[in-house]
Amino acid sequence: MKKRFNIFFILLISLFCSCSSYKNIPYYQDLNRNAATQESIANYVPNTLQKGDMLGINVTSRSPESSAIFNYSSKDISSSVTGYVIDNNGAINLPLIGALKVDGMTLTALQGKLNEMLTPFYKDPVTNIRILNFRVAVYGDVLKPDVYVIKDEKITITQALTLAGDLNITAMRKNVILVREEEGKRKFIPVDLTSKNIFSSPYYYLRSNDEIYVTPDKTKYGTVERGTKTTSLILSGLSVAAIVLSIIYR
Repeated sequence: MKKRFNIFFILLISLFCSCSSYKNIPYYQDLNRNAATQESIANYVPNTLQKGDMLGINVTSRSPESSAIFNYSSKDISSSVTGYVIDNNGAINLPLIGALKVDGMTLTALQGKLNEMLTPFYKDPVTNIRILNFRVAVYGDVLKPDVYVIKDEKITITQALTLAGDLNITAMRKNVILVREEEGKRKFIPVDLTSKNIFSSPYYYLRSNDEIYVTPDKTKYGTVERGTKTTSLILSGLSVAAIVLSIIYR
């Protein structure tokens, strides 16, 4: 009877722990899943340019051959400019214009400014600009940790995690850390993926060079620790067996 009680108690504890662990896994736990809901998007702010960004600039006009001096090529870097890097003074150096301070500007604002500044040189200039080195790093307890180059400058933290293959089952969804460098300071921002409030967070939309660290829970460490201990025991056993055999057959 006592033995049966012990087995039942162990099974009960195991079931409780499993249920308790599962509660930490689903995303957006405070979302009403029984009805369709909607909310306004009020937290998106266009990315602003920062020092170190490499800008790809294409200028078209009614004089395409002359305006091509601005343009970059991703295929043949020897034939034209590959990009304009924003220097430590927050400026880029352009043909005909010279040094132009651009950090803190949005791409839309810079396009409008360049069109205005190029009007004396070209008929109906049209400028297109993109950030060539927009990238985010995702690492920690994810399937595919890596640095990801983003073609579209608008990306969310959930989209970046999807690029990395999503969080592993052992990841702590309430303790994701966003690392961001801003105005000469490095910020460490906690993010809770179990709450739908992530969608209204000012950090939901990422900026270039953001880093996302996913913290593993103790289960991951326990698995590795048990594996290490098991390997050590096996190696120790093999060593003892080898010593015994060497003594027997000496």
